[in-house]
Amino acid sequence: MIEPIEGKSILETKKIIAQRLVGTKGHPLETLTRENEQLLKVIEGLVEQLENGEDINLTKLRQISIHYAKKGDLLYPLLKVKYEIAGPSDLMWTEDDEIRDEIIRLDKKDVHDNEWLSRVKDVLAKAKQMITKEERIFFPMCAINFTEDEWKEIYFDAKDYSTCFDVEENLWEEAGQKVSKTVESIDDEIVLPGGHLTLAQLTALLDTIPMEITFVDDQNINRFFNDYGQPKLFKRPDMAIDREVFSCHPPKIEPVVRKIIEDFRTSKKDLVPIWMNKGGKTVLVTYMAVRDKQGNYLGTVELVQDMEFAKKHFEK
Repeated sequence: MIEPIEGKSILETKKIIAQRLVGTKGHPLETLTRENEQLLKVIEGLVEQLENGEDINLTKLRQISIHYAKKGDLLYPLLKVKYEIAGPSDLMWTEDDEIRDEIIRLDKKDVHDNEWLSRVKDVLAKAKQMITKEERIFFPMCAINFTEDEWKEIYFDAKDYSTCFDVEENLWEEAGQKVSKTVESIDDEIVLPGGHLTLAQLTALLDTIPMEITFVDDQNINRFFNDYGQPKLFKRPDMAIDREVFSCHPPKIEPVVRKIIEDFRTSKKDLVPIWMNKGGKTVLVTYMAVRDKQGNYLGTVELVQDMEFAKKHFEK
């Protein structure tokens, strides 16, 4: 945590440091702030159209989900878990989800009646208020707590997200180059019941399987994510490794995750498949209990698979 600037209060220090980071080209806060500036233009344009009695399209506004996903994956958990500041995670994350979900619901409606218009005005106001909360409260809170190394991790993890409101991420020169994770002791073999592999072979094998694999151990800690070379449907920031899995989920989803893992831990269930639509794609998310030969619970594996190929196959 950064100490207060001499002669300045904590609040003034937060604002000064946040302004400094926002003014640093390529810094994550600079990118997020530019996204907010473009979001505000989109909101104001829609409000003007409504005032002129014009029909509006909310498709572009739905890109707000990218901005909110960055906060939810990269900022909220770090603030809550490491710095024990839970307010933003418990409150703002829920508001983000409510705003995003309402925009999606409204965009899908064909009838734009008075009720629809009222709901649109309400969600636009809430989205605008969230911009203010981010810039006056949340960003300064992150600025005064996060270390430069943590910001660098956020900077590199943020590259996995789609462009939001046409805001391209600038180069942050101070971040340098991302250090690639290396596989150590590649000549040492791991002996398994079904054979033996070098660590390099095992890593490559797991990264070749065409699905997103996440392993959470019996202490509910994220231990492993694979990387099969495709854009992930569910982002898995490197900085989430060794972090409690519950911290990586928004408040409304956390109880569901807790229930699944508890059912696995107590042997009530071994498998929970969930079909969903994610980004216009049919997706199968499978949660499975991982047990040893004696049935002892070792953890939970999550398998995320894009099922569009199967859908297209059976449509032929």
